[in-house]
Amino acid sequence: MKRFGPRNSDSLDRVPVLQLLPNMVTLAGMCVGLTSIRFAMDERFGAAVVLILLAAVMDGLDGLIARRLQATSEIGAQLDSLSDFLCFGVAPAVLIYKFLLAPAGSLGWIFVLVFAAATCLRLARFNVMSGKAQDVDTANTHFLGVPAPAGAMLGLLPAFATLGGVVAFDQAPLVVAVWIGIVAVLMISKLRTLSPKAIRVPRRLIGPIMFATVIGIGLTFSRPWLLLLVLDLVYLGLVLRSLIEARGRLFG
Repeated sequence: MKRFGPRNSDSLDRVPVLQLLPNMVTLAGMCVGLTSIRFAMDERFGAAVVLILLAAVMDGLDGLIARRLQATSEIGAQLDSLSDFLCFGVAPAVLIYKFLLAPAGSLGWIFVLVFAAATCLRLARFNVMSGKAQDVDTANTHFLGVPAPAGAMLGLLPAFATLGGVVAFDQAPLVVAVWIGIVAVLMISKLRTLSPKAIRVPRRLIGPIMFATVIGIGLTFSRPWLLLLVLDLVYLGLVLRSLIEARGRLFG
């Protein structure tokens, strides 16, 4: 005969610690993003950028871990979205303002608010769409608009160029303001940007890609800002390609 009592009810209240791991990674990423804001306020801009990049890595890991452990949950999805807003909306905006836009004063701050608001809207739209069955196929191959982490990386392009000594964008705050405004528009647009899941590499390019990976590893330790700038420009090229294709579908 089965016994029903405190022992069974107690077991129902217990959750395997591995089930908590994805949310723990998400919270850790949020803390990293918040620490990036602190470093930006202390004018330690290089460290602040690195922390945002680390937050992006952790943002990818939490979803992967959740799927592997079959630990996905509604609260995890909402927590991830809130963390993304802080790490990829607020943190990059504060960093860009302190590093490059402060000379523009109130005008620079307006564009910072626009960028943060666009990130918030982008994430809200993603949350609404993720629950619709008809959007599953599109989500597997394309995003609507530039995703928040990618938008943060594009927004940081002037910081990469300045830290790498390529272009001194700290001397051109209005250019930076216009740039983050453009990125904000790309995030909230309905432009279909390619998802990494849809990328297919021709076999003849496997060798060159492996060789480029070795070069990239070398640049990581010698010219990391230059590497990040190049990666940003490559992604920007993909976005421009999507724009051209969208224009062709519209007017073709």
